[in-house]
Parts: sequence; C-alpha cells; structure tokens
Amino acid sequence: MTRLEAAVSELVAALREELAAATPDPAAGVDRLLGVDVAAAALGIKRTLVFAELARGRLRSVKVGRRRLVPSSSIADYIADRGAGR
Repeated sequence: MTRLEAAVSELVAALREELAAATPDPAAGVDRLLGVDVAAAALGIKRTLVFAELARGRLRSVKVGRRRLVPSSSIADYIADRGAGR
C-alpha cells in the first residue's frame, strides 16, 4: 500500500467516525441526510460539482420533496472510491 493509499484510507476512516458521531443512533446504522451545500463542504468541492457527480452516478442521493439530499455514507464511499482510482 502506497503512502497516498494509506492516507486516503485513514481519511475515510476518520470521516466515517465523524459522520457516525453526528448520527443520532449509530448502532441503528441510520444515515444522516445532508443538503447539497453541506455535502459540497464536506467534500471540499463546489455545489455544481456535487450535482455533476450525482448526474454521473458517482455520488448517491435521495430526493425528499424538491430537495436533493446526500446520505452521509455516500460521501465516505465517494472519497474511498476516488482514492482507490488513483
């Protein structure tokens, strides 16, 4: 495993821990649904890129009413997938 892969794995693990701590009941495995702005901030990208990644199918989301929400686990999966592809 390269240093970059190890760093990405460590980042994903830390992100999963942070997101699990923010979930009301982590034992239930409930995802927290994040707005596009919050998801963009968590990923360090602009909201237009979040919508582009959603359209490409690289990032999962759900629609609640008129809102597009990104499950917190989708962000961790996205980071892990992007790190593995390098």
